[in-house]
Amino acid sequence: MTQERFIDLVRSEQESLRRFLLALCGGDAPLADDIAQDALVRAYVASASFSGLSKFSTWLFRIAYNCYVDHCRKPKLDTVSPDTRQALSVPADDETDSGFRHQRLYQALESLPEKEKASIVLHYFEDRSIREISSILQIPQGTVKYYLSTGRNHLKSILQ
Repeated sequence: MTQERFIDLVRSEQESLRRFLLALCGGDAPLADDIAQDALVRAYVASASFSGLSKFSTWLFRIAYNCYVDHCRKPKLDTVSPDTRQALSVPADDETDSGFRHQRLYQALESLPEKEKASIVLHYFEDRSIREISSILQIPQGTVKYYLSTGRNHLKSILQ
């Protein structure tokens, strides 16, 4: 695959990939951007091995998901909890408040197991088929259906 072809294909998937990672990262845009950057670098390095057996987007999302899983496996650094006095004392404006519009959904997604969350995000946010999700997450299609069903039930109970 040529560099120009790779860039064209990435441009067509860039927004979708970022939304996917943003949802997986619980709305943490800087983290999603870091993982996306890592995924794109890995994809570029491996682009010569892309054989076209699956869609480019499926291949790219699989790499991005693996980067996300790698990030989750790393030891966590101590951070300030959003419930601390320090965090609550930060002044906010209308623009800041609009950034939290989907925060409740992101928080609910964060409480789901990893594969359930990824299945829900890919299917409902990115409109991916069961077959594509199966390929991206490298799990059987029946398992994807199970994760979608249990994930919906979990989200329903969390959001009510």
